Amino acid sequence: MKNTGMTRPLDHLGRIVLPKELRTSMNINIGDALDFFITPEGLMIRKYTGVSCYFCGAVDHLSYFRDHLICKSCIENLKSDNPSSHLSEEHPAQPKKRRSYRNQNELLNKLKQLMEEHPNVSQKDLAEMLELSQGRVSQLKKLLL
Repeated sequence: MKNTGMTRPLDHLGRIVLPKELRTSMNINIGDALDFFITPEGLMIRKYTGVSCYFCGAVDHLSYFRDHLICKSCIENLKSDNPSSHLSEEHPAQPKKRRSYRNQNELLNKLKQLMEEHPNVSQKDLAEMLELSQGRVSQLKKLLL
């Protein structure tokens, strides 16, 4: 196991922060799932890819090759003369739906505007309008006061 020289403390809830350099080098983004496992060398972490084709996301006819699952049609496309066509039409790549992160000031301004336009609306309705949780709306309301 390679020593990176980076250390991070474990907080009282058992959490650690992965350093930005590590997240960048491992192509880990906000909201990505991580896979933890124990080896004789110690704790290992990698980005969780799930049980789907590495190239197209298909879940049928998978084979394991060099730490990746690849579907039968992508294997055949890779074997053909045109390896760049590994994304076949029968398995179009589906981008991951990412949770949108918005600036707090932007959310505060939208909340203030909605509260002025709809003074008697419930916090639940405000949360639905802003596409936030009720708890987050409560936090923002406290910041407005």
